[in-house]
Amino acid sequence: MTTAHAWAAHAAETPFAPFSFERRELGPHDVRIDILHCGVCHSDIHFSQGEWGDPRYPCVPGHEIVGRVSAVGSSVTGFAVGDLAGVGCLVDSCGACPSCGEGLEQYCENGATGTYNGTEKQTGLPTYGGYSNFIVVREDFVLRINHGEPDLAAVAPLLCAGITLWSPLRHWQTGPGKTVGIAGIGGLGHMGLKLAHALGARVLAFTTSPAKADEARRLGADEVVNVRDADDLARHAGSVDLIVNTVSAHQDLSLFTRLLRRDGTLVLVGAGEQPTYPNSFDFLARRISLAGSAIGGIAETQEMLDFCAQHGIVADIEQIAIQQVDEAYERILASDVRYRFVIDMSTLPAG
Repeated sequence: MTTAHAWAAHAAETPFAPFSFERRELGPHDVRIDILHCGVCHSDIHFSQGEWGDPRYPCVPGHEIVGRVSAVGSSVTGFAVGDLAGVGCLVDSCGACPSCGEGLEQYCENGATGTYNGTEKQTGLPTYGGYSNFIVVREDFVLRINHGEPDLAAVAPLLCAGITLWSPLRHWQTGPGKTVGIAGIGGLGHMGLKLAHALGARVLAFTTSPAKADEARRLGADEVVNVRDADDLARHAGSVDLIVNTVSAHQDLSLFTRLLRRDGTLVLVGAGEQPTYPNSFDFLARRISLAGSAIGGIAETQEMLDFCAQHGIVADIEQIAIQQVDEAYERILASDVRYRFVIDMSTLPAG
């Protein structure tokens, strides 16, 4: 075992503080990554505050990890010391179920292992995330980073926010000739606008804030629709092929189902505390579908990273020191970030 240093939540109501723990020794199929940048995801807040189950304090969040390979196991073939690499939301899965066999590890029927707050198969210990100085991950769950050095911090959110939007856009065949709506212009939604535009679709941005119209167009929207304006919504009734809804607050989904053309799909990627229910008659009238989507498998995540590198796509970020994590959480809850925080891990104390 090798000592790692981290920034951890020790209880739901206390500030983050230093924490040291043991990472497993490098196995033959393992890659060690020295972490350069780690994105801050809203999921980190839910877990560290105990809102999504027992965080088994101390909890070390972080599943948007970009770093440099510092060691590889004897059987590793895809990575070498010095390579840039990333780790997303998963570090393992069963590898044997139908979902894993199809490259859909995020839907592993025996339970995929989360980058944090999971249980490590190799040791039986809790998994700890990217608010730490290094991580050891099986090669099959390590991603290649092909962006240039200046973009590395802004690449980190692609490992969660990027793939969360890429997966439904690709699954429902976004491309030229399709009209795609992105509901919510935030940490997830801003990535949806960029990706849908780059895939060649006509892109609508749905927002409750008309003041975001110019920003949405900058991010890739062809048109901005105010969901609080009935006339604005009516102009688009029955015209949209796919709507990816990133909103986690309670909402009236019928505002969106009425916009879908026949056989259109409304996909939910935002998870709120209260359930939301659409009008069933909207589904019967045009054979539309309501679906959900969660991150993506490893192959799909690599596809997304390669596409983003080719098209120069990164997240819009604000970089912070590790000591600013508590403040960043407060600002995320207040929707005061455009659009993702990323931690400069060089600010982590050495011990």
